[in-house]
This record gives sequence, structure tokens and C-alpha cells, in this order.
Amino acid sequence: MTTVAVLGAGGLGAAMARRLGAEGHDVRLWNRSADKARAVADGAERVTAHDDAAEAVRGADAVLTVLRDADVVESVVQPLLGEVSGVWVQASTVGPAGAARLGSLASDAGVDYLDAPVSGSTQPAEQGTLLWLVAGSDDTVEAARPVLDALGSVQKVGDGTSEGSALKLVVNAWLTIATVGISDVLDLADGLSVDHDALREALDGGPLAMPYATMKSKLMDDDAYEPGFATENALKDLHLAADEHAPSPLLAEVAARLARTVEDGHGTQDVAAVHRTA
Repeated sequence: MTTVAVLGAGGLGAAMARRLGAEGHDVRLWNRSADKARAVADGAERVTAHDDAAEAVRGADAVLTVLRDADVVESVVQPLLGEVSGVWVQASTVGPAGAARLGSLASDAGVDYLDAPVSGSTQPAEQGTLLWLVAGSDDTVEAARPVLDALGSVQKVGDGTSEGSALKLVVNAWLTIATVGISDVLDLADGLSVDHDALREALDGGPLAMPYATMKSKLMDDDAYEPGFATENALKDLHLAADEHAPSPLLAEVAARLARTVEDGHGTQDVAAVHRTA
């Protein structure tokens, strides 16, 4: 059993907290909006909401940050670093520059740090099937192993402070392109009077199978967009990627499509809601 402070009670942070509690860890959950943390903790096994972030991290074996961006992570964690004695598992999607900046804060404070974003969203977190994209020392990975293993599997991608975040941006760009692509393909299918189930059967039955795209196509058919990966977050990550590397024409157009989806009022819905925007 491990004591874990989870900072951030959004969709992913909440799912992680519930899973960790169900796996026998004592979870201290904090959120900038305290009511949100209390709502998650209510009825969740071994999860306690804390109004004071310093109290949540004090003495914890691991501190898991699941917040919106690097600026928010820094503003929350920097005042707490003197209280952190366990491993800081930084799981927010912050981009490589942001991850390196946070890693420097940890190093200056003498805190063990992992750059550890995940591939996967709320449902895999609940099921413990996330893929951690981890950069950091082997010793720090092993120290965090009880938390990492409770939530999924580990892909070690580097020994520094930013390699995991770089890979995360590439993965998110891939899945966002796939989502916009399947939306356009469904429109083409309609134009050619091709049944969507027939399309999925043809794809799933051969080497072109892509479970992620199949799942998103079903959300589009059902017009059901409960957020697994919110459109506004997907757009934020494409902007982070563009800050690091000039986007291709395709990525620029995908970002423009997501921006129109957000402008149409679907920013908090799943990225599949791009299908609602022409």
C-alpha cells in the first residue's frame, strides 16, 4: 500500500484516483475547485479530498500531477516542493519544453521527478490499462512502480526530463488526425451510400483494423460525445506541438478544424465532436 497525492480532479485525474484507491492505495485528492475533489472522493474507495494541497502532498510516497498545462502545474507545485518527499510523477500533457522546466524545478528542490504522461484517457485509467510514456532514472521509475503498475504499463523512453512529453505530443497528433480523418471518411461513405457498419466490418476484418478509429466512428454515429479526450485539450496539444516544431499543412488544417469545433461550442466534448463541424 502506498500513499499517493493526486493533484487534479478532472476526468483523467479523477479516474486515476478511483483506480488507485480500488487497488489499495491511500489517495489524497486535491483540486483547485475543492468541490470537484469532494465529489470524486464521495463513494470512492480509499480516496480522501483535501482542501490544502500542502497537506495532501506532505509525507506522500508519490505526488501525481494531472493538471491542464505547464504554467498551472508550476503555479500549484512550486510552493509545495518543500513538502514533497516522495516521487513527483508529472502526468500532465505539458510538451517537452514545459516538462524540462518542471524537471528543473524538481532538481533544484532535490525532488525525484518522472516525466510521465500517459497514452489513454478516462476509461483505460479506470481499468488500469494506461500506457505510461516515462522519462527519468531507472531508480526513480522503480520507486514509483506501485503507482505506475496500478494504472497501466510502462514504456521507458529516456533518462531525461522531457522525452515522454515529446512522444505524448506525437501520439496525440496521430490520434487527432485519425479522428478528423474518420469523420471525413464517414461523410464520404454517406455520399457514396456506403453503410457505416459495412465500412467498419471491412476495416476490422483485415490489416487496416484500427480500434481507436472504429470507436470514434461509433461515437459519431451515435452523436454521443462524453469527453474521453476533450476537443479543447486536443487543440491545446496541437498548439504545444506547433510551438516545438512547425506544423505540416495537414496538422495545421486539423488544428483549424478543432478550432472551429471549439468555436461552435463543443470544446468540452470529446474530440469526435469534430464531426459536428463542417
